[in-house]
Amino acid sequence: MESKRQDYLNAVQKQLETNIFYHSLALEACMSAIYDHLDKSGQLKSHAPPKSDWLLAGLLHDIDYSGVYKADHPNKTVEVLTKYGLSISETVLNIIKAHAPELTGRQAQNQAEWAIFCADSLTGLIVAVGLVYPDKKLANVKVSSVTKRFLKEPRFASGTRRDEVAMCQNPDGLNISLENFIQICLLAIQSIAGNIGL
Repeated sequence: MESKRQDYLNAVQKQLETNIFYHSLALEACMSAIYDHLDKSGQLKSHAPPKSDWLLAGLLHDIDYSGVYKADHPNKTVEVLTKYGLSISETVLNIIKAHAPELTGRQAQNQAEWAIFCADSLTGLIVAVGLVYPDKKLANVKVSSVTKRFLKEPRFASGTRRDEVAMCQNPDGLNISLENFIQICLLAIQSIAGNIGL
């Protein structure tokens, strides 16, 4: 799987500008951490997609967010991948579609789809918190800082879709408290900070 991931990684890096590429790596890390949390806590449902699908969807979810494809994102995912001689399963494609239901019509229908929907814009808020620190190091960011900016400073990283992130608490979806969800994603992104310039 690692060599195959490298092929997908190369395609994402070639296709996207640096900030979107870093965002894709961050979301991949979050998807991995959310899966692990659900698995270890006994909350992972038996019909949930395999972990590899969660990670691949996170990595690829914005691959068509560039150039001539951008206007139709994320409906051009398969077309862009074909350009690189790559393909994905319908399961992975559906997870990708679920991160932008207003554009694809795909509402979250399993835990992987809820995870990408809720975590997508949280990555930007977490990175933004890191960037306002004097040393711009994500390692120094605390969960309480992210939570405070999320709840009490709506103008901070105003592009964050806070209502969508907060749906992590939905008992029919992930059933993870907001603070715990923020912690899971923060730790995940901190673990790859060196790969995303932070």
